[in-house]
Amino acid sequence: MKTRRIYSTPNLAAAQAALTAAHEAGIERDSLSLIARSDIEMEAVPDDLREAHTDMVPAALRGAAGGGAMGLVAGLAAVAIPPLGITLAGAGIMAAVGALVGSWSSALMGATVPDPVRRRFEEEIESGRILLVVDAADDELPRAEAAVLRAGAAPMPYDSASAVS
Repeated sequence: MKTRRIYSTPNLAAAQAALTAAHEAGIERDSLSLIARSDIEMEAVPDDLREAHTDMVPAALRGAAGGGAMGLVAGLAAVAIPPLGITLAGAGIMAAVGALVGSWSSALMGATVPDPVRRRFEEEIESGRILLVVDAADDELPRAEAAVLRAGAAPMPYDSASAVS
C-alpha cells in the first residue's frame, strides 16, 4: 500500500530540485508527479510528470466495486427464484456486467470532478506554486521526505492512501 504526500514549491526550479531529491532517495519516477496552474503545466511540466486532472480512475474503481456487488446480489437473488433458470455461472456473469456498468458510469462522472489534491489546494495552485506529489510505500517515505524538505519544499497537510497502489 502506498501513501500519498504533497509538498509545495515556489517555482519550477525548486519543484524539479525536490523531485530529483525524492528520486535520488529511492522513489520511482512514476510515483512522482507535479501539479501546477494550467498555464505553467502546459509550458514547463513534462507530460510524464503531470498529475491527472480528474478523479476518473478512483471513481471507476469505486464503481467497479459497487456495481460488482450489486450485480452479484441481483444474480444470487435470481438463482434463488427457480423459474428464472439462472445458474451460479449466470450470477457470476451478472456480477461482471454490474462491475463493467459501474466502472463505466462512475468513470464518466469522475471525469468531470477535479482530483482531490487539486480541489483541496486550489488556492495554492492558482497562486502559482507548484505541488510535488509523492506516492510511496510507508518504509520509503521518511527517507524521501527528508530529501524533499532539504531541497526546499514545504509539506502540505495531506496524507492519504494512494488511489492506485
